[in-house]
Amino acid sequence: MTKDLTVGEPAKLIFFFTLPLLAGNIFQQLYAFVDTLIVGRFLGVEALAAVGCTGALMFLVLGFIGFSGGLTIYTGQRFGAGDAAGVRRSCAACIVLSVVIGLIMTTFSVAICRQLLIWMQTPPEIIDGAYSFISIIYLSIPIFVLLQTQSNLLRALGDSRTPTIVMAIGLTTNMILEPIVIGVLGWGIPGAALATVASQVIGTVLTYVHIRRKVPVLHTHAADWRPDRHLYWEHLRLALPMGFQSSIIAIGSVVLQAALNTLGPTAVASYAAAQKIESIAMMPMMSFGIAIAAYAAQNYGAQKFRRIGEGVRKCSYMSLSFSIAVGVALIFFSPTLLGLFVGDAEGAADVISFGHEYLIVNGSMYWVLSMLFIFRSTLQGLGQSVVPTVAGVMELVMRTAAAFFLVGWVGYLGACLANPMAWIGSCVPLTIAFFWTWRGFKKRVDLETV
Repeated sequence: MTKDLTVGEPAKLIFFFTLPLLAGNIFQQLYAFVDTLIVGRFLGVEALAAVGCTGALMFLVLGFIGFSGGLTIYTGQRFGAGDAAGVRRSCAACIVLSVVIGLIMTTFSVAICRQLLIWMQTPPEIIDGAYSFISIIYLSIPIFVLLQTQSNLLRALGDSRTPTIVMAIGLTTNMILEPIVIGVLGWGIPGAALATVASQVIGTVLTYVHIRRKVPVLHTHAADWRPDRHLYWEHLRLALPMGFQSSIIAIGSVVLQAALNTLGPTAVASYAAAQKIESIAMMPMMSFGIAIAAYAAQNYGAQKFRRIGEGVRKCSYMSLSFSIAVGVALIFFSPTLLGLFVGDAEGAADVISFGHEYLIVNGSMYWVLSMLFIFRSTLQGLGQSVVPTVAGVMELVMRTAAAFFLVGWVGYLGACLANPMAWIGSCVPLTIAFFWTWRGFKKRVDLETV
């Protein structure tokens, strides 16, 4: 069901739009969580480290799939402006560009993935397992891209519920398949990757069927598929910086992972387990960010600037509240969660201790991350791409600094400090750009009042 975000009370609209997003993002992160949990419990700490050390590489390539969110910003703006023909043409452009970029990504990433693991100084005892996992994921990139593009098209039209339901079905499929392929069929680490891919295939098919049956505004005509360089550029202008931004951030994670790998399998396993918990804990902040991007895009298309300011303010209050609550919860309860990954395996106590240290350092700074998501997503929803990319470069610089200096100086604690440093570095240009942009909107807000 599509939803017009240009009418109604902003806080209520954003909150109820965010709830399905939150559930959907949690389901999405649970894919990685389940992979790591089942691999760790069934195959041991070494296998856990093998799958865990691919996290940065998955972020490096799959993070670029975030470009689909940029493609559909244009769709949301056309929807907010009441331009049905523009929505259809935008939908066709999104699909064409997604397929082309997805194929390019697959070709490139499969060719270099083993070399990347070597460059990252992946320990010899886990490199083969890591390669078997990440190569299967990379071969399936077009499936991930199509699912994300379809889901983002629905979100751009105000439907955050359907992608959540699809995510739940996919996660359930993954949770059923993975123990079977690992524990019963004995497929090991490759089985974990294949189960994840199968769930993505099911999600892609279900989303397509829903659009064909329930979302007529996305039913394209033959004329909508005619190549239009200007239209494609308008989409790529917003999409590519978002994709590159994610990949730039991921490069910092790869550099950090390389430094972390020098500390041994226990440190790698601890960091991997803690990150899987954190990936779920961060979902409230990330979900509010996605919501405010869709809200800002539709209202920008409708030229309702006062509503944009009110929505950003109220969304910030909600996101900050969630970030503080989640950070406090992790500081106190994360040892129990970390224990789920390793059970009574050899070295479990060290994994839990290191993982808890990571979550204390990061959880205390989630309030900065919450504002990062709000400012960055609002700017993207308004069609701005340069400053969010600059912010991504700042994240790269800060994580690289942590990898080259802090890890060598203070060891594992240096790796823990990398994220808070990156969040602060990114937040500075985003905050300046947001308030500068809002200052430019003041005259338009005054005109609305007249």
